Amino acid sequence: MTNPTTAIVIGSGFGGLALAIRLQSAGIATTIVEARDRPGGRAYVWKKGGYIFDAGPTVITDPACLEELWALSGSRLADDVTLLPVHPFYRLIWNDGTQFDYSNDEAQLNAEIAKLDPADVAGYARFLEYSKGVYEEGYLKLGAVPFLNFGAMLKAAPALAKYQAWRSVYSVVSGYVGNDKLRQALSFHSLLVGGSPMKTSSIYALIHQLEKLGGVWFAKGGTHALVSGMVALFERLGGKLLLGEKVSRITHAGKRVSGVETANGKVLAADLVATNGDLVHSYGLIAGSDYAARKVRSLTRKRFSPSLFVVHFGLNGSFPEIAHHSILFSDRYGPLLDDIYKHGRLADDPSIYLHHPSATDPGMAPAGKAAFYALAPVPHMGRAPVDWAIEGPRYRDVVLGRVRDLLIPDLDERIDTCFHYTPQDFADDLGAHLGSAFSLEPVLTQSAWFRGHNRDDHFANLYFVGAGTHPGAGIPGVVGSAKATASLIV
Repeated sequence: MTNPTTAIVIGSGFGGLALAIRLQSAGIATTIVEARDRPGGRAYVWKKGGYIFDAGPTVITDPACLEELWALSGSRLADDVTLLPVHPFYRLIWNDGTQFDYSNDEAQLNAEIAKLDPADVAGYARFLEYSKGVYEEGYLKLGAVPFLNFGAMLKAAPALAKYQAWRSVYSVVSGYVGNDKLRQALSFHSLLVGGSPMKTSSIYALIHQLEKLGGVWFAKGGTHALVSGMVALFERLGGKLLLGEKVSRITHAGKRVSGVETANGKVLAADLVATNGDLVHSYGLIAGSDYAARKVRSLTRKRFSPSLFVVHFGLNGSFPEIAHHSILFSDRYGPLLDDIYKHGRLADDPSIYLHHPSATDPGMAPAGKAAFYALAPVPHMGRAPVDWAIEGPRYRDVVLGRVRDLLIPDLDERIDTCFHYTPQDFADDLGAHLGSAFSLEPVLTQSAWFRGHNRDDHFANLYFVGAGTHPGAGIPGVVGSAKATASLIV
């Protein structure tokens, strides 16, 4: 469009905030309209009894993509946010007691690999070269490129073919290393963006290189402190954030959108509208459009990522032996993934991502106490129509039982506070289709041009940003989608 002067961004998740900062930095008067009482979207926060509980995400990689947002206006990320390094990146734990500390310390990592199988040290070095290649092709060259037509996809095809993008992450990893635990250690990352290691394109092996180069970080005060820093930057630039205003309708005339209406009766007009909301939900807001109705029907036939069951808890005592990020593996790596992605079964032996933020930032919990959350991937509600009001308390005990059995034998006696978040909450609070935690599943046939487009194909001034668009979920992914979308506007 020609010289837009006003914009509305629906939703204040990382993608919406990053896009709003880019637009405001370019002189486009931007208003963010957020349904909840706090910004952040999936990066919401609860403050209870002196604890700070981030809803997620909690793994910050590629801080350079964030620093770029501040640099647009000549300021610095450090002016608003303090990032603390996390080491090891993850501690991987299996039921037989095996532990593996995963980091970018090359000597230490090779020593950890040698403990599993010395023969795999050389294989890991070859995998690292592969990861470097897909990082350069898939992230640096294509990570912030909008795919609006199939021709753009064809241009990317040679690079995708070179790295056998049709193969899964697990398949490629298995070609380099033989130890089963190491195969899990090098392939689980795709779960952080909603993809099964057994199905997600091998391009996502780039995450390994992303972490190796940029490290893994945590925002002092919690992930929501990063959200607050982004809001502070946006508002200093003159942007406007409206909280507690749930968009009920995207207004339109002909092939253009004209603004939004909220459930509270507020009517806002702008030269363009961008939505950080769920794709299905967002198109459902365009009432009276046959095109939007067809788009909803088309999207609902696609494959969506699983959901999450998250238990937030505070414990009496401190736990210096427990890493900031731990992965507690089930004995059933492949079969468990089938339960989640294929069969829709709620497993009694889930793999767990255990987040222990007070290991890095003691201020996340009151003195003498520790903050945690335990996250289990679970099927979305279309695959497993569970009544979470009934199942939630039982599954909370299953998840906590895994933590108790592997790490904290007296967990039950130490609990100070505890609550959980279910797929139904993802649907109710975030408008997430089927309660999916990551939008579309990141398989090759739903990536790049096959994913949600950054600009709509029908409404010339309607834009999309976030996990459902290219390149996908995760903080670097949604921040990259904002860069791609902004490039079409500015």
